[in-house]
Amino acid sequence: MYEQKRKIDFTVVCVNEFARKNNLSVKEAFQYLFQFKGIEFIKENYEAEHLLSLDTVLEDIDILCRKNGGML
Repeated sequence: MYEQKRKIDFTVVCVNEFARKNNLSVKEAFQYLFQFKGIEFIKENYEAEHLLSLDTVLEDIDILCRKNGGML
């Protein structure tokens, strides 16, 4: 249960910081990340990504979303 909470907390931080970085509302950021597989990426790669700096994580998410058609 504790591991799941850490993953959820990490995802929330990523969405909030992605929103701030891209001047989006949290809802818009979540919708964008969900549509372009950013949320899936965060969930599937938590073990590696949570060890990196937040800037690096956001860069990884940006790259992935662009590869999946995102235009931010």
